[in-house]
Amino acid sequence: MKDEEGDHWELVFSTSLPYQAEIVKSMLLENDIISVIINKQDSSYLTFGEIELYVKRNDILITKQIINTIPERE
Repeated sequence: MKDEEGDHWELVFSTSLPYQAEIVKSMLLENDIISVIINKQDSSYLTFGEIELYVKRNDILITKQIINTIPERE
């Protein structure tokens, strides 16, 4: 994914649970990493589709380190 400024964004996390995406986004923000959530869930049936979290390509390594510190998700 590329924005209008030419920055490349990469998918680093996906889940079917909205609160998990928000927790990860908050953790990244605490570390000065800007992220974007894209909700691809079906609006009628929330069990279909994923919620995806993207960061700029330059932030991928630190983002993966932060995500790896999160306890195992159910």
